[in-house]
Amino acid sequence: MSLALWSGFLLAAILIAVTPGPGAVISMSAGSRHGYRGALTVIFGLQAALVAHVAIVALGLGALLAASEPAFSLLRFIGASLLVWLGIRKWRAPVVPAAAAASPAPHDGLFLQGLLVNLTNPKAIVFLCALVPPFIDPERAQLPQYLIIAATLCLTDIVVMSGYALAAARLGRWLHDPQAIRLRNRVFGGLLASAGALLAFPSRSS
Repeated sequence: MSLALWSGFLLAAILIAVTPGPGAVISMSAGSRHGYRGALTVIFGLQAALVAHVAIVALGLGALLAASEPAFSLLRFIGASLLVWLGIRKWRAPVVPAAAAASPAPHDGLFLQGLLVNLTNPKAIVFLCALVPPFIDPERAQLPQYLIIAATLCLTDIVVMSGYALAAARLGRWLHDPQAIRLRNRVFGGLLASAGALLAFPSRSS
């Protein structure tokens, strides 16, 4: 991959990352509830799924998913159900003071949440199927190019999701009032459930 080609892909990766989606919502939710360290666990889960998506595209399975309506619909339903379930859990979460929420104990399962949120999003795979091939030089070895693409996507996404999470964590420090905490839980719960509803919409556009 030439420097000019990589620069174009980097710009595309930045635009993708800054566009709010389920990953941004769950990063902000974790940041407000668990602080940045907890959110970072979620973010690493998101990146693990992103690497899996690139591998799927590299193996050509993404094109098969895009062509199979039943497979696409099933994965979309699983992903939408997961987001709605996380939204309901967040909505009904107990009112916990910010100091207690930042403790390391509740971090169990956050990596898995991030992994599943991205992994069960078929639109992301189909979108990468359309985005990645134009940036692959067929005259050069494929594996190094896909590794560069995966690294670029992940590093860009880590930086952007960290920004979302840090902003939410900083805001969370001011939310000591039980009513404010309850409102925060319901706002992020509503956003997660709304992301699930949007994912369930039958369009294949990203």
